[in-house]
Amino acid sequence: MAEPVEIDRAAVRWARQDEALPLLVLLHGYGSDERDLFSLVPFLPEGVTVASLPAPLGAPWPMPGRSWYPIDELERRDPASVTAAAEAVLRWLDTEAADAPSIALLGFSQGASVALQTAREDPARIAAVVSLSGYAAPGDLPGDAALRERRTPVFWGRGSRDDVIPPALIVHTAQWLPEHSELTGRVYPGLTHSVSEEELGDARRFLDGWLDSLQAPAPEDPLDG
Repeated sequence: MAEPVEIDRAAVRWARQDEALPLLVLLHGYGSDERDLFSLVPFLPEGVTVASLPAPLGAPWPMPGRSWYPIDELERRDPASVTAAAEAVLRWLDTEAADAPSIALLGFSQGASVALQTAREDPARIAAVVSLSGYAAPGDLPGDAALRERRTPVFWGRGSRDDVIPPALIVHTAQWLPEHSELTGRVYPGLTHSVSEEELGDARRFLDGWLDSLQAPAPEDPLDG
């Protein structure tokens, strides 16, 4: 059995670190690192602590940066590797964010897929997910039924000209997310495998909605009682 992958806690970048604030965790894409999405902090809501995590694996040479899980072929992604990365994120949350009043995840590409997988692994822990140019990994997980009941809010944005994520995974995600989440989805005409200013604005409004929901009276949990 392979050793669990781990997040390098010393490399995590923090903004507005305050354990009393809601926590927004940023998960970068393949071949990048924790500095990439951290540059988005000025475009994110102010009333949150932001933590930008480094992926646990090095990208294969000569690719720079880091990787959440291996990609052997463009058309083949191993769901077990995505789960291993999600479990690393959950272990990091156990250590560094056990007292956070609410947690949302924002990921790009590989990081977006890990963000969704993390919510599937522990639906009670993750309050909202922003998935930019990502996908939901195929296969069933034990937490999927609970996620379906909770209807966790998910924003899924992607470009109409994104040729990195295999079409079969886009089709799967388009079917899977409405069944398992409260989905806000948008396709950006002409956008490639990247993030536009328009998409960032939509993600910001989605996250503002997450924060607004924390001020409202909590609805009855469908899994209680």
